[in-house]
Order: sequence, then C-alpha cells, then structure tokens
Amino acid sequence: MPASTILITGATSGFGEATARRFAAEGWRVIITGRRKERLEVLRKELEGLHGTVEGPPVVHVLHFDVREYDAVVHAIASLPQEWQAIDVLVNNAGLAAGLDPIQDGRLDDWERMLDTNVKGLLHVSRAVIPGMIARAGGHIINIGSTAGKEVYPKGNVYCASKHAVDALTKGMRQDLLPHGIKVTQIAPGLAETEFSVVRFHGDTEKAKTPYQGLTPLRGEDIANLVWFAATLPPHVCINDLVVTPTAQANSNFIVKQ
Repeated sequence: MPASTILITGATSGFGEATARRFAAEGWRVIITGRRKERLEVLRKELEGLHGTVEGPPVVHVLHFDVREYDAVVHAIASLPQEWQAIDVLVNNAGLAAGLDPIQDGRLDDWERMLDTNVKGLLHVSRAVIPGMIARAGGHIINIGSTAGKEVYPKGNVYCASKHAVDALTKGMRQDLLPHGIKVTQIAPGLAETEFSVVRFHGDTEKAKTPYQGLTPLRGEDIANLVWFAATLPPHVCINDLVVTPTAQANSNFIVKQ
C-alpha cells in the first residue's frame, strides 16, 4: 500500500517547514510548496534524508508557486505526476502579517498582501485540491488560523480580519464537504516564534524579538505535532477547531510576561 501524501503550502519556514519534517520522518510522501525556490530545494534534500531513502520512488515533491496567483496554483497542482495526485491531507499554512499600524495609518500594500495570501491564497489552493478529494470520497484539509481569528487586538485590524475569514471559511468548508467524507480542521495558534514577526515588521529582526520577550512562545514543532495528531486520528474522528497558546497566553489580549 503506497504511503499517504500531504501537500503543505508555505513550507519554506515556520509551521510549514516543521510540518514537512514531521511527516517526512513518519514516512509520508510530502509535497512542499512556496515562493522561495532555493529554500524548497534545500528542504527537499533534508526531507529525503529523513526518509532514509537511497533508492526507489521520490518521497518529496517540490511545487514552486505563489498562492496569490490562481493560474500558477492550478498549473502547479495539475503538473503533479500521476502517482502524486491523490492528496490525502492539504495543509493551508501559507500566511503572514504585514505591519502593525492603527487602521488610519495602514499601508494599502500591506492590506492587499495579507488578504491575497491569507484568504484568497487559501481559497486558490483549496479549490485546486478539493475536486480530487471529492472524486476519491475522502481527504483532510487543515487550515492554519490564529487566535487573531478569535479576538481582535489593537493595531491587528486587517490581519485579524483575514484570520477571522479563515475561521469562517473553515466552518463553511466543513459543512459543504461533509457529504463527501472530507475532514476539515482549523488549528489556531497564539504567540509562536517563527519568521512571522520578521515579516510583520518588514525585516526588522530586533523589533521582531519583542513580542516573545518574557515568555516561552510556541515553536514550529509544536504546531507540526498538532497537525500530525489531527491528521492521524481514526477515520470517524475529526477535530473541527483547535486553539493553542503558550502557557503564558490566554488569548489575543491576555499575556503574562516575566
């Protein structure tokens, strides 16, 4: 019986990269996607080493595209070799925050980048993958949301709106795909130290450290473990929504720092 296949968007860093490592180490066939081609190739070589496969069919497949570009998404997924087309699990991980400004000072390009990636990108990839899952009468979509999709926090405005959209889309997908035997899960992390803040603060690495000072944040591996847990439950069990925070954080607005 062939190994199960997972497709992970935004696999070049953070949650996506950690999830790719976890599933590769467990013997799954892993499709990694992202915008940064060089990083994808480095990760591909690493994951092949985790499999310990010297001979035999490939265990990692790279798709290079930007989730914001629908035609590129469709072309990339349609280009998958026949043996890679049966995607068992889709992890919609690609997402970002850009800027931390009050709404009156927000940058239009930041807003468009967040909405195009976090909302439209998720829709683009899902739309390309779901028909195959329906044809096979099964599959699992795991959307990476955020506690920002549960409560709004000051200066989070558009990012929070995008993650509230992910929350709503996950619920809508769950209902629409229920007759087809497809599981839909949202994992909504709180403070997690990845490249998230570096992107939010437009490359200012020193400023990016401040949200995590005085507490132990989540790591990419923590979320990868939850994706693994959700994806490997028995067929009759589906986690609809999983909110996870550091112990020092209750929600988007309540955090204790030492």
